[in-house]
Amino acid sequence: MKPETRRVVLAVVGTAAAIGYVLLLWRGPWWIDGAHLREKDLQPADGVVITGFRTMLVAVGAGAIAGLGLYYTHRNHRHAEKLYEHSQEQFAHLREKDREQAELTREGQVTERYVEAIKLLGSDNLHERLGGIYSLERIMNDSERDHRTVVEVLSAFVRTPALDGSRSNGGTRRGADEDSAETPSTLLAPDVTAALTVLGRQPVRQSHLVMDLRGARLTGATIHDVDLQDANLQGAELTGARLEDVVLGGAHLASATLTGATFWEGNLSDVIAPDANFTAVNVVGTRFTNAVLTRAILVGADLAHVDFSHASLPRATLTRAHLSKAVLSHASLEHADLSEANLEGADLAHADLVGVKLQGADLTGA
Repeated sequence: MKPETRRVVLAVVGTAAAIGYVLLLWRGPWWIDGAHLREKDLQPADGVVITGFRTMLVAVGAGAIAGLGLYYTHRNHRHAEKLYEHSQEQFAHLREKDREQAELTREGQVTERYVEAIKLLGSDNLHERLGGIYSLERIMNDSERDHRTVVEVLSAFVRTPALDGSRSNGGTRRGADEDSAETPSTLLAPDVTAALTVLGRQPVRQSHLVMDLRGARLTGATIHDVDLQDANLQGAELTGARLEDVVLGGAHLASATLTGATFWEGNLSDVIAPDANFTAVNVVGTRFTNAVLTRAILVGADLAHVDFSHASLPRATLTRAHLSKAVLSHASLEHADLSEANLEGADLAHADLVGVKLQGADLTGA
């Protein structure tokens, strides 16, 4: 039924009901009990019957009106509830659209920032490159989605030398004697240092991203206070490098070359470095606890007082290595070559020395 038709029918029914109710009030007593009621000269007994009937009819009418009022109140309440639910759905939909729009806007801003940072990273100007590196760090901290991309970009920046020389190392550093014939140590370019620093302090999230620095050429570089934990440095070139307070715990140094490198107060705990070349390395105050150095070459390395407890060094070459007072307790040294090594005062408690070559080694106090 159409709403207009329904309204007309309800109006007609309501009018008929009202007329019928008025007629009942007026003539109802005689219609119901006309045989006992007089039409004229009414007596008190007739008045009692008429009054009682009309009182009952008024009560019924009042109850019907109250019922109709409750019905319409309930209907209005349900209608209000539906309106509220609909408004909530609309609000939720609008909020979701606003969120999506805000996300798209934010992603667009991040993309713009990323493009600008990459442009700066490729600049010939050092300060602009530094700005690009720190812009990428900000993006990495703000956007979890771009975290991996930034790590990969900065890792590639460290791995790949500039062909035009714009990222050449910043200078050299000599000892106290400027006329010394010794080869000066090379200072790592500031932008490469910044990139390593940013990589080392990346935010901690659910998935740990490993820095890919395979084959990085850091020959003779001086690196300060950089966290390279778990970094992939396989085949890296660190010949003559000076690493001060550098954390390499858990790093992969397989086949890396560290000939003549100096580690000062570093941490190489849990490092994995099979076939690495540590010839003549100096590791003052550095820890190698739980390190894996299978077949590592440490010829002539200065390892005095170094902690190798629980390290794995099977078939490692430690010829002429300085291991005085070194801690090798529980270390695995099967078939390692310790010929002419200085092991004076070294702690070899519970070390696995099966097949170890000790020809000419100094074992005084070991």
